[in-house]
Amino acid sequence: MALIEIKDMYKIYEMGSEKVHALDGVNLKIEEHEFVAIVGASGSGKSTLMNMIGCLDSPTLGTYLLDGEDISSFSDRRLAKVRNQKIGFIFQQFNLLKKMTAFENVERPSKYAGITKQERKQRTLDALGKVGLQDRMKHKPAALSGGQQQRVAIARSLINNPPVILADEPTGNLDSKSSKEIMSMMRELHEAGNTIILITHDNDVAQQAERVIQLFDGKIVSDERKGNQQ
Repeated sequence: MALIEIKDMYKIYEMGSEKVHALDGVNLKIEEHEFVAIVGASGSGKSTLMNMIGCLDSPTLGTYLLDGEDISSFSDRRLAKVRNQKIGFIFQQFNLLKKMTAFENVERPSKYAGITKQERKQRTLDALGKVGLQDRMKHKPAALSGGQQQRVAIARSLINNPPVILADEPTGNLDSKSSKEIMSMMRELHEAGNTIILITHDNDVAQQAERVIQLFDGKIVSDERKGNQQ
């Protein structure tokens, strides 16, 4: 059973009298422990597909199975629970709370998951240790570099041990040195057994994944694995 299975998915927006197919009959399977990049230009549908995979939106038509569960027609409340428990998010803008320390930002998702205070503390320390930031855990975002802020966001994505880590343009706001460090960390997370789905417009970044899926006009136009083209 695939970790993610999308069947005949459409997302249609009405723009006046015109219908826009942001997703146009997408079929996709992603297995556990894969490192997948979804790439495409602006308007290709990659952000819409990310929103579907991340349970941030619902399809107009089609089915979405996540970890064996059909969540296509879940309510907003049930989708929020799925996001908290099954998906770790990493965003281009970091999305850290400015008034909270690195420790508090990383810990926050675990508070909504009903985890005990002691367990939350240990998980947070472990996650910050994985990204090399235990010595900066009391710093607020303004006192951290862009690369360090993204590492805090990566630690936050790990806190609930989700089956999927969804990274949306994770290097988009970073300099070249920090970008290399973040992509190296992504590869390390994958090697440690995490399933990584990377959304990017940058083909060079995408090529660092094991599998590259290209979207154009809401359709998958290529799906290539390293050493195996299909």
